[in-house]
Formats: sequence, structure tokens, C-alpha cells
Amino acid sequence: MDSFYNSLLENNKKWVAEKLGEDPQFFSKLAKGQKPPLLWIGCSDSRVPANEIIGAQPGEVFVHRNIANMVIHTDMNMLSVLDYAVSILDVKHVIVCGHYGCGGVQAAMTNNHYGLVDNWVHHIKDVYRFHKIELDAINNEEERFRRFVEINVIEGVQDLEKSATIQAAWKNKQTPSLHGWVYDVANGIAKELITIKNY
Repeated sequence: MDSFYNSLLENNKKWVAEKLGEDPQFFSKLAKGQKPPLLWIGCSDSRVPANEIIGAQPGEVFVHRNIANMVIHTDMNMLSVLDYAVSILDVKHVIVCGHYGCGGVQAAMTNNHYGLVDNWVHHIKDVYRFHKIELDAINNEEERFRRFVEINVIEGVQDLEKSATIQAAWKNKQTPSLHGWVYDVANGIAKELITIKNY
């Protein structure tokens, strides 16, 4: 086995020791249950670890990740996570976070074939079609790519707003706010693109 894999369990033991050194009750508190204030819908990209980039602790963020942080009304995995987070955990915020340099978004900008992922990014191709005039007016390819990443996030938040789960929560006077962020892998900074509230 390679050294990276062999180090994983050892790293876990070091992490446990570090956490117990900070708080001897750390794991016993976590074992009692979770009440995270935030649902994070992010990209599967290994460079965008939700907890780490926002400085959140275990128990503070309920996480769903997929290629290109997609919010699709037929994705039962994402919808189940959303419903559990809103209806059972009563999260106060839902963040859809995309990132510049996203391979899934980039794949949707081309006619290249990447295998099974082509089916997944088909929805993003539709997003491009809806915003074709704005995007095609951007001559610089990198700037167009960055703007498409942003638009994909904004569309995701707007799709969340229309979901049955969010509509039911708002009707029942629950207050999950919806936010769209974009993260820049090159400098570590996240910025807000859109927020939708029902209060």
C-alpha cells in the first residue's frame, strides 16, 4: 500500500488526540446528536472542503456535494438531503457554493465527451443556453468561464427557492435563508452572489 493511504488512520488518531486535548468532552457532545445551522450544497472538487474554508467545526454544517454543485429538481439524493436538513434539522441557512475553475462547468462549455458525466452536466448546458446572450458577449474566455460559474450558482439558488421543501418551510414560517457563494481556489476567498429570504 502507498504511504498516503497508510497515513490516513494515523492522521485520524492524531486528530482525535488533538480534539480531546482541546476539549475532553468533544466526541461525547457530538455523539448526542446534531443541530447544524447550515446546509452546504457544494462541488465534489477536493480543493473545496466545506468546513475548512468557512472555519466551521464538526456538527455545524450538514453537507451535500456533487459535480458542479448542481441543484436539480429530479436529483433525489440532493432533494432528500435538503428535506432532511430543512424539515428535521431546521437549518437556518442553505448555501450553494460553486468555485472558479470548476471542471464540471467547464465541461458544459464544450462539446467534448467525458463519459457518464456528460449526462450530469447536460443541465448546466441548459443554464448556458438560458444565458447565452450575456455569456457570448464576454470575449475573454476565462472571464466568460468565471461568469458561467457564478450564473450556475445563482440558478441553483433560484431552483432551491422553487423547491417543494423550501416553499413548504416558508409557508410554515420556518426561515431558511438561501445563499449563493463562489469560492476562488486561487486565493481562498468566498464571496456572496445572491441571498433570498422569506422574511
